[in-house]
Amino acid sequence: MNKENEPDQFNVLRKISSDPKITQRELSKELALSLGKINYCLKALKKKGLIKIRNFRKNENRFNPVSKYNYFYILTPKGIKTKTKLTINFMKKKMKEYEELKKELK
Repeated sequence: MNKENEPDQFNVLRKISSDPKITQRELSKELALSLGKINYCLKALKKKGLIKIRNFRKNENRFNPVSKYNYFYILTPKGIKTKTKLTINFMKKKMKEYEELKKELK
């Protein structure tokens, strides 16, 4: 994963793992990223084999005006493994920051 985009991709992975039916617009709003950045992240995650994107436009329910979901995002086994690794790294980084702040306060 590109180190520059890693936090954004990690956050996208976290969001879609908790809500696979989330829309790109909702992701954009919740993560405070542009719609273009969300689209870029999703394409990159798919290219890396971390997610699968299922399109439901071909589904007979597509004409249901209540249904706003056109896509369903699924983490692959590789995506789950990567998300877990990124979560551990994130937690280690935060613990290190916490310890440094604790030392400063003493």
